Amino acid sequence: MTTSKKNTDILIVAGNARSLIANRGDLIKSLQARGLHVCAAIPNADYLPEAESLGIEVVRFDMARATVSPLKDIRTLFSLWKTMRRFRPTVVFSYTVKPVVYGSLAARLAGVPRVYSMITGLGYVFGEEEGQRRRWLRRVVSKLYAVALARNDHVFFQNPDDLNEFRAQGVIREVEKAVRINGSGVNLERFRESAVPQGAPVFLYVGRLLREKGVGVFSEAAQQIKARHPNARFVVVGPHDPSLPGACSEEELARWKALGGVEFVGGVKDVRPYLNECSVFVFPSCYREGTPRCVLEAMSVGRAVITSDAPGCRETVMEGVNGFLVPPRSVDTLVETMQRFIDHPELAVTQGRASRALVEEKYDVVKVNRVLLDSMELS
Repeated sequence: MTTSKKNTDILIVAGNARSLIANRGDLIKSLQARGLHVCAAIPNADYLPEAESLGIEVVRFDMARATVSPLKDIRTLFSLWKTMRRFRPTVVFSYTVKPVVYGSLAARLAGVPRVYSMITGLGYVFGEEEGQRRRWLRRVVSKLYAVALARNDHVFFQNPDDLNEFRAQGVIREVEKAVRINGSGVNLERFRESAVPQGAPVFLYVGRLLREKGVGVFSEAAQQIKARHPNARFVVVGPHDPSLPGACSEEELARWKALGGVEFVGGVKDVRPYLNECSVFVFPSCYREGTPRCVLEAMSVGRAVITSDAPGCRETVMEGVNGFLVPPRSVDTLVETMQRFIDHPELAVTQGRASRALVEEKYDVVKVNRVLLDSMELS
């Protein structure tokens, strides 16, 4: 951590170091190219030394993960307020739930002139599953959002479903504050188009091993297809953190591994080799994504996509053009859809090209960041 010696132009309040590096790295470069002084605040529990390689000042703050605790959340608010009083930013830009809520509140208490937030999906709390605790959390989080966002200058939404949800819940009352963006964008140079490999099909899932992100649906569908097509490969890339809400249990993961039909790689620093080696990207999530970055990266590499007809995911697919949408949690439909690529392998090639064209048109990180910079009056 470095001590700021001058006023900061923009302070980014991040949910974790990994997302700051992967999702905001290009935005930070664009800000620096404009001569702006950029700092970032990262939760202590989610800090990584690699964040320092971004070439900006980084400060850590207190934040409890995946809990609603008034005492701990007051500590988060106070920690962010102290950070903002020291760095004196002109703009605060926050994303993910707690950074948005407490970053926005701290910014107003600290007298920050301009405050912006990005809704990167509604996540576990707004998922499909019901229950008394989930309903209570949804009410609490909606009220916190409403209070925090009331004095934001703009709120960026990555898909229309989240915006409609916030309007229906009364979280966003001034429609002119809402700005639609096409996800976080993807770096077209880093994720270059590559040829679809020849030979047996390889279906790839990338994401955290959460039930609502569809890893279980993918694994069950894979077992069925593997029984009929033993040469087909099914690969899962992503970390398993049992402490997260909705995480797959150790027993579930052990069972999937024991069946042997799916290769579990774990978390990796660079997903590109796996994207390049796959034929089709599969992401059957119903997690309330913003716009899933893993899907955009697969599309940029030139891969056909199978994903859920669910908020955030459905925005990435033109049905039958660059992939197919499947109902959330439907193993049978996923099996049928993956079988189409086995029966007609040319689909992976033609739809993969369409994916790359769609990314170039809508999801180029340069275009997405231009909207952010213009809306925040930083261009």
